[in-house]
Amino acid sequence: MEQRPLGRTGADVSVVGLGTWQLGGDWGDVTEDAAADVLEAALDAGVTLLDTADVYGDGRSEERIRKALAPRSDRPFVATKAGRRADPFTAEQYTPRHLRAWIDRSRRNLGVDTLDLVQLHCPPPAVYSDERVYETLDALVEEQAIAAYGISVETVAEGLTALQHPGVQSIQVILNVFRRKPLEELLPAAQRAQVGILARVPLASGLLSGTYSTDTTFAADDHRNFNRNGESFDVGETFAGVPFDVGVSAAREVAAIAGPDVSTAAFALRWVIDQPGITTVIPGARNVEQVLGNVAAASLAPVTDSQLADLERVYDERIRAHVHDRW
Repeated sequence: MEQRPLGRTGADVSVVGLGTWQLGGDWGDVTEDAAADVLEAALDAGVTLLDTADVYGDGRSEERIRKALAPRSDRPFVATKAGRRADPFTAEQYTPRHLRAWIDRSRRNLGVDTLDLVQLHCPPPAVYSDERVYETLDALVEEQAIAAYGISVETVAEGLTALQHPGVQSIQVILNVFRRKPLEELLPAAQRAQVGILARVPLASGLLSGTYSTDTTFAADDHRNFNRNGESFDVGETFAGVPFDVGVSAAREVAAIAGPDVSTAAFALRWVIDQPGITTVIPGARNVEQVLGNVAAASLAPVTDSQLADLERVYDERIRAHVHDRW
């Protein structure tokens, strides 16, 4: 699989990574065996970047990654996230003591002395410009508790603020066919700063699989059920903030543009891979079939100019009014 440099970290990572939120929680039940199968399939298929967080299943995702990697000689780059354990979830909680405690917990969960990458996990807005937070992260790099750090953001404005801090090595942001705003300023700015971009929610929580109908239902413990209106966290994390009925209809058009010989999911992932400045796209997967379908995007031909124009039309006509000015 194609490998790309992750910012200035010195690491090269696969253009298709694996997001492991599903392996921790909030997507319905994923058993220990199913999680192990997903991780094994991804690594065997050439995935060299795993993205996790300390709050995915309260550490379950990190622990499952540790177990999956233990017998293997080929260790991938593991990016985790910290900060959502803050209680209350306020900027004042991002103290050196708390940051160190969160990071030490992830080191234990993942079974490593040095974390490859720690990303602040969509923190309160004031954190993005808090120099004390960056000073603590710089100190943790010097102490080799972490090798590098980055920021996960909800909005383009937050990403641009984070880029002002020279220690930031990566920005994680929602980017997909239905969420295009980062293309305008954030990705070019990150390229100029030699900062890696991890594109999350690339399939709009499954909408861009093209398999949903307006009658599709989700389990009670699945965020696609309980967070549709942002009840638990930013609504942009669920279906990329697109109203479900609107997204289902628009995804049918995306499927038609992809054509009958290419899966809608792989086509949508290829669109992300093709964007200038993207390092890797991190779709999640609940089973081996989804892993292999996602990885197939890396070997697809680039999206054609005609298809790009059609996708932009769908965005402008159906999606833009719902998301563009919000994030």
